[in-house]
Amino acid sequence: MIRFILSFFGGLFSWIVTGFVFGALTLGAIFWMYSRDLPDHEYLANYTPKTISRIYSGEGLLMDEFATERRIFAPIDEIPPLVKEAFISAEDKNFYTHKGFDARGMLGAAYEAIRSGGKTLRGASTIPQQVAKNFLLGGERTAERKIKELIIANRLVNTLPRDKILELYLNEIDLGFQSFGVASAAQTYFNKTRAELAPEEAAYLAALPKAPYSYHPVYNHEAAVDRRNYVLREMWQNGYLDKAAYETARAQPLRTVQGGDYASFRSNLPPRDYFTDEIRRQLSKSFGQEEFFGGGLTIRATEDPEMQLGAAEALQGALEDYDRSQGVWRGTRKTVPVDDLGDESKWRADLAAVEVPRDVAGWLPAVVLELGDKAARIGIEGVSDDADGHWIPAEDVTWARKRLENGKLGPKARTPGDLVSPGDIVLVAALANDDGSFKRWSLRQVPEVEGAFMAMDVQTGRVLAMQGGFSYQSSVFNRATQAERQPGSSFKPFVYAAALDSGFSPATIVVDAPIEVNTPEGVWRPKNASNKFYGPTPMRTGIEQSRNLMTVRIAQEVGMDVVAGYAERFGVYDRLDPYLANALGAQETTLFKMVAAYAMFANGGERVEPTLVDRVQDRWGHTIYRHDQRLCEGCADANLPAGTAPTIVSDRERVMDPVTAYQLTSMLQGVVLRGSGSGVRLPVPVAGKTGTTNDAKDVWFIGFTSNIVAGCYMGYDQPRTLGRGAYGGTLCVPVFNAFMKQAVKKYGGSEFRVPPGGHFIKINRFTGERLPDNASGDYVQAEYFRDGEVPIFGIGTLVDGGFAMGQNLPLYAYGELGGDEGTSITTSTGEQKIIPKKADFGTLSSGGLY
Repeated sequence: MIRFILSFFGGLFSWIVTGFVFGALTLGAIFWMYSRDLPDHEYLANYTPKTISRIYSGEGLLMDEFATERRIFAPIDEIPPLVKEAFISAEDKNFYTHKGFDARGMLGAAYEAIRSGGKTLRGASTIPQQVAKNFLLGGERTAERKIKELIIANRLVNTLPRDKILELYLNEIDLGFQSFGVASAAQTYFNKTRAELAPEEAAYLAALPKAPYSYHPVYNHEAAVDRRNYVLREMWQNGYLDKAAYETARAQPLRTVQGGDYASFRSNLPPRDYFTDEIRRQLSKSFGQEEFFGGGLTIRATEDPEMQLGAAEALQGALEDYDRSQGVWRGTRKTVPVDDLGDESKWRADLAAVEVPRDVAGWLPAVVLELGDKAARIGIEGVSDDADGHWIPAEDVTWARKRLENGKLGPKARTPGDLVSPGDIVLVAALANDDGSFKRWSLRQVPEVEGAFMAMDVQTGRVLAMQGGFSYQSSVFNRATQAERQPGSSFKPFVYAAALDSGFSPATIVVDAPIEVNTPEGVWRPKNASNKFYGPTPMRTGIEQSRNLMTVRIAQEVGMDVVAGYAERFGVYDRLDPYLANALGAQETTLFKMVAAYAMFANGGERVEPTLVDRVQDRWGHTIYRHDQRLCEGCADANLPAGTAPTIVSDRERVMDPVTAYQLTSMLQGVVLRGSGSGVRLPVPVAGKTGTTNDAKDVWFIGFTSNIVAGCYMGYDQPRTLGRGAYGGTLCVPVFNAFMKQAVKKYGGSEFRVPPGGHFIKINRFTGERLPDNASGDYVQAEYFRDGEVPIFGIGTLVDGGFAMGQNLPLYAYGELGGDEGTSITTSTGEQKIIPKKADFGTLSSGGLY
């Protein structure tokens, strides 16, 4: 019997040993088989995770940030011990001692889950295992992946320092709300830096890797607090917190950005606007989408925040004024349920969820709560209600008419009830009395008409301000860079530049007389907007008064191929079709290109490339792009003698003769002094040109001082007439003037630099005849002529473009302005106004821009 028992147990032991041997061999074979084609883990030693790219203003203020994974990389020595201890306690308490996987930890986690009935769940995967999964393997739930994970985790701890593994983990882990890594999550949940986190906050972040979207601080509040407290208990039991600190932290409520306890980090940034979005668009092309959104770039923008605000206010004011002058109420076309209006918490929640523009200074979203006999009560976002309530009075709505369901306009509103109904979402602004005190609330609406404005430094090409529309949140389409529109007469300076470089002078006489051009579509008869012909006229007057017929004759004389070459050289077009109508600005281009081209007039004819970015640095701080490539001699000399300035050496391409540039600038000064740009009123010399296209579908003004060029255009996105009286001089000049008043205060201005190689001769600006050097009067104009040239004055310089018509017409008469955009007059208050002309068939025909 004893022998049988011993034999039985001996056999059983043999089977067990054999089973263990075969099991070990099988397990070894499995691990050997799966270890052959594993991903290379050694590259993790130099791993660079996706990080946020940030844009800073020229003054160093954070403007915007872009990322597909919102991550702020933090080296391990910059992560506070408290944060590291919280994550180790939550995820891998034996992190510094195990061999990549923690068998005891896995058994313990399983035991606790069984003992608590699933209430206490602890991650069984170690931090090295999670690094292997997140970086190298993916998240599929298979036995094969788990085996590979264990193998790679073991290799990681044998090849990388533990702190390097922890650094990878704490920067890569998804913690919800598109926040990757602890530094980004600290901002997202608490608007704090990682060093500012309290124990209970660090514990909450450490609770998230297990299931970041299951522990939402608001929607899953109780579960989030329970999980946080579990991490705090682990930190206490592991010796990272004493009992008093543990109990204090555990008693704290869960305060987060999402719960409204802290302002969000994003709320401290200015709203995203056209400027930063254009940087995104351009750099994504230059560096690629992946590098821009994940390369951790530091981008120094050229924007001047003060000037950007001025540009937005100037353009928005002009667009709103025009929109109100049309007298049509459209509102936001959005509503909230009327049943919610009786509960303030409900209508405020409804209002907060509605997408309306919130980036217009002084405008606030509101909801119409009730209608009175002569007023409408409103509830305003961010403004507390009171016993009296907030009201829109009848006097605020008398400017508007509502469009009826049949498409027709109703009668002028007498009370707010004629325009709005309870539940309507509206935009409002607070109006003030002369002393600054509150007056009343006023209805506002996003204009249907749109436009753009841009300003840049003429020497460097640095764009100081760019407003691509009324509101970025209303429309992200950037009309400064993306909208291609006909520039109209604002293109004429390029025709005159080609002429000046071809032997013309500002005193050259050009015939202003009828023209007929045979085209495949029929006879084209361009006309001046005034529908008059002024006979032989000095070229200066042609551009000052924006004469179409003179411009066409000049283009014909010089050759449209030459004009096209100039336009392409200045970057206005990639290719300009050499048709005469294009001399009047018929071919479309962008405001961005036009403003950059005008900068070359202002700086004396040197090529300047417009830029929104001064410098780009990679994540390591290395400069990978710098816009200004000019050399500065003496800038690095700390011992530069007092009163001696560094010398900037420029080798930029010259696109225009400096004498031509000055001649053209002087002529464009005349546009501002006597022509369609006479509404500009600045304390420094200004030059510029207006533009108005067929049927007033687009209006322009581009002007410049000695250091800043700025341009504006306005028009509907789906082109249609702006109506009678709409001209560059009446709509865009006020925008330019309002902006440049601020710009001149900050940047100043001076007389335009006179280049060497020429001399002044006084002429009669009405006849082109030479005058004595001592002549004076408003008819006297000192023109700049090239040295070595023998100028011919008066009728001897007559140019007709080969059309051979009109030489017998009278000379341009003294005082007979007849500008294409109306007549300039001085009002009784001393203001300069443009009296518009009525358009006729000639101005509306193909190419007949003015």
